[in-house]
Amino acid sequence: MDDFRSLWLVINAASGSNDEDSAAQLAECCARSGIRIERIIRFPDDDLPAARTLDEAGMPLVAVFAGDGTVNALVTSLYGWSGAVLVLPGGPKSLLFRGLHGEREPQEVLDAVAAGATGRCRPAVIRCERGDGLGGVMAGPGTAWADVREAMRHADIAAMASGAAHAIEQSLAAPTIACRDPALGREEGYPLLELTPGEAGFAVDAYYSETVADYLAQGLALLKFDFREGPSDRLGELERLTVENCASEPIGLLIDGEPAEGGPKVQFELAACEVDLLASAFDE
Repeated sequence: MDDFRSLWLVINAASGSNDEDSAAQLAECCARSGIRIERIIRFPDDDLPAARTLDEAGMPLVAVFAGDGTVNALVTSLYGWSGAVLVLPGGPKSLLFRGLHGEREPQEVLDAVAAGATGRCRPAVIRCERGDGLGGVMAGPGTAWADVREAMRHADIAAMASGAAHAIEQSLAAPTIACRDPALGREEGYPLLELTPGEAGFAVDAYYSETVADYLAQGLALLKFDFREGPSDRLGELERLTVENCASEPIGLLIDGEPAEGGPKVQFELAACEVDLLASAFDE
C-alpha cells in the first residue's frame, strides 16, 4: 500500500474557478489530513515537474489543482513515470476529478489519500493526432466559441465581440464534420461532436441546430463549459472513429478545453492513460 504523506502541488490560479484563495483553502485541507505540501509549482510561471526531477527529490506523488487543460498538460508530460498523480477539482468542470472521485469533496479525497484508501488506476483516454483527451474532446467548427471564452477570461471586450461574430459565422456557415469510419449519423455532418471516454468505449454525441437562436444558445452553453443544450444525437460508444471535414478543411479541436487544429481527417481511438492516477470512487 502506498504511503503518501507528502506531495508536490501544481496550481494554476488562472484556471476558471481556481484562484489564490481556493489554493490556500486546499493547503488547509492538506494540513488537516496530515499531508505536507513540500513544494508548490505555479504553472505556467513555473515549469511542470519532470519525472526525473520528482524521482531525484524522492517524491512519489504530485497533485494538480487546476483546470482540465493544466491537468492534461501535467498528466501527459508524466507518461511513463512510476509515481502517481492526484487530480483535484481546480476548474469549472473538473471532468477527470469526478471520474476518479465521484462527488467527493477535496477534504474527503485527501483524507482517503492519507489513510491509504485510494488506489492507482489508468483510466481510458481519447487519443488523436494532437494528443490525448483525459476528460473529453470536442471537434468541429463549433469549437470556435472557445476563443470567446478565452477573451471572457481575460476581460477583453474587443476580442469577445469579434470572437463571437466569428463563432456565429463558423457555426452557421463553416463546413461541418461527419463520422466516416464507421459511418454514423447525418451524412451532411454536424457543427460539433463531443467525445467522452469510458472504459467500454468513448461516447459520441453530435450537436446541431435548427435555427440561429439554437446556435446562439449552444454557443453560450459552450462558454459555460457545457455544450449539452439544444438538439443532439447519441451516435454510440466506440473504440475508434474517423471524422472528416465535409470540405476537406482542417478540423477544429478542443482537447480537455484547450484548442488545437487537426487535419481534414482525424482518427480518434480509445487508449489507456500512461501514468498512474489516484482514485477513490470505487463504489460509484
